[in-house]
Amino acid sequence: MNILEKIVARKREEIAEAKTIRSISDLMQAPLFTRQTISLSAALKTAEKPQIISEFKRKSPSKGIINGDVNPAEVTSTYVAAGAAALSVLTDIDFFGGSFDDFAKAREANPGIPMLRKDFMVDEYQLYEAKAIGADIVLLIAACLTAQEVRSLSLKAHELGLEVLLEVHSAEELKETLCDSVDMVGVNNRNLKTFETSVETSIELSQLIPDSFVKISESGLKDAETIARLYQHGYKGFLIGETFMKTVNPGAALQDLQNDLSKFNHLNPLVV
Repeated sequence: MNILEKIVARKREEIAEAKTIRSISDLMQAPLFTRQTISLSAALKTAEKPQIISEFKRKSPSKGIINGDVNPAEVTSTYVAAGAAALSVLTDIDFFGGSFDDFAKAREANPGIPMLRKDFMVDEYQLYEAKAIGADIVLLIAACLTAQEVRSLSLKAHELGLEVLLEVHSAEELKETLCDSVDMVGVNNRNLKTFETSVETSIELSQLIPDSFVKISESGLKDAETIARLYQHGYKGFLIGETFMKTVNPGAALQDLQNDLSKFNHLNPLVV
């Protein structure tokens, strides 16, 4: 059993337990359930420069503890001050050290920015959880879902007013799972089975993603030059977590990256 299979198996146990504690009806009574969500895809479509989706992540299976003793409200607020287009907050407990509490604190501190619930979504129940905690976007990972599951979960997400980021790692995953009920396609440069990272994955898949979908590159993004290069291949959003979180001041690290990106003037997508 690889790490992804272990995570999903544990996730199904968590969901079964959660359902015995809070029903969907209970989740629908949460104060934030009726909140009007904020569109990330709309903002990215009209963006004329690379947009950073900044992630709050305490640890990961491959790196262990990245930055465990941090305040989610403080870190995410500095991200927003530094011009983040959206926030991504981990809610997986066992493998990434995340929690609903982390998400809630970030949401309360930053009510006006799109927020992604970063987790392994395998059940409709989790979509209701996401809505209840004030998420705007949910992540669907092709590597742990069937094509039918991607479609049914994305349709339900839209029914709840949530946007969908479909994460793929290969041309095969993209071909099998991409459907019109997805809003954004994220190419994860990290292989979830081996945890090896290569930004060439984003470049290879860029031409295979129809222009009707917003393109986001994820993982292994450390410098402005790489981001500028990917922007020219059609990527509008760049999800970055570890690069920021491993520093003493994640918000300052984002600001430094923004300053470096400003040196790449007149970026245009490549004509192919």
